[in-house]
Amino acid sequence: MTGIKDVAEVAGVVVSTVSYVLSGRRSISAKTTNRVMEAVDMLGYVPDASAKTMRGRFNHVVSIACRFL
Repeated sequence: MTGIKDVAEVAGVVVSTVSYVLSGRRSISAKTTNRVMEAVDMLGYVPDASAKTMRGRFNHVVSIACRFL
């Protein structure tokens, strides 16, 4: 499975740059954006939806602990 680290390595950038390009949170130069997107296309990178939800503040998972005496 291709990860964000693989994309960064192929594009010749750091992982945070790939993250910024994919999320659009920061302005990245057109040249760098193109390199990252070419690496994404070449590797067939698809963001992992479950990993993304776990990074957020809320992941909509409820845990219940029961203790039987």
